[in-house]
Amino acid sequence: MDPAFIIGLVLAFGGLLAMIGMEGASISALLLPAPMVLVFGATIAVGIASGTLRDTAFALKSLPRALRGDKRTAHSMIAAVVGYAETARAEGLLALERHVGGESDPFLVQALQGIADGTDADELRLVLEDEIASTAARNRAASKFYSTLGGFAPTIGIIGTVVSLTHVLENLDSPDTLGPMIAAAFVATLWGLLSANFIWLPIGGRLQRLGELELERMTVLTEGMLAVQAGAAPHYVGERLEAMVSQRPDKKAPKRTAGVAHDDTVADSVLSS
Repeated sequence: MDPAFIIGLVLAFGGLLAMIGMEGASISALLLPAPMVLVFGATIAVGIASGTLRDTAFALKSLPRALRGDKRTAHSMIAAVVGYAETARAEGLLALERHVGGESDPFLVQALQGIADGTDADELRLVLEDEIASTAARNRAASKFYSTLGGFAPTIGIIGTVVSLTHVLENLDSPDTLGPMIAAAFVATLWGLLSANFIWLPIGGRLQRLGELELERMTVLTEGMLAVQAGAAPHYVGERLEAMVSQRPDKKAPKRTAGVAHDDTVADSVLSS
């Protein structure tokens, strides 16, 4: 689990609570049911109206993924692909079929099954790239849904404030209540801005980033399994895939031994002579 999303939200709301405490304000003054119902309910409603029900359903299914992240990364799949390259070199491509049932990644299973079935390399690449394209489209739809909510929320908050201020103007003959009523009117604007920048936009951005990492993983698997099918050497497959990965553990530079340093000194002396 990648806790970045949870950590970010906790820090954001923690900062808000700290400000409320330092200002001496009351949290209960912000937790008004009416503006919260309007902002959250209407924002989600117009978000649904701006797309299709299928988009909404997929966006809701993607929400747990935004919270927990994705354990599968491009770098974590390299060792598996290199292992399949070693198996293919030692036992042939048909030996990969016995690994199909043990894989949990549907995309890798698809690639393994295609190689074991003897699918032509060009055809297999086309199938895998089509799968990547459809996955990218689904990820964009989920990310766009929450980003759209982030765009609607502030405006809906303003609408709530305008409605409340209209009610305030109807009660100008009661000056003692004007202060609390005006303060309550701006709570809708607060929740519109708060929900957009603390909830909806971070979820949309998180899903967009997770989608990018998923596409990177699928691309690495595509190139790796096609190299396995072509009979490439395992070490070559590993080196190529390592070069394709954007996020990988930092590698320490190999330490130079005393013997190597001595050889360099000798070489320098020979060149200078």
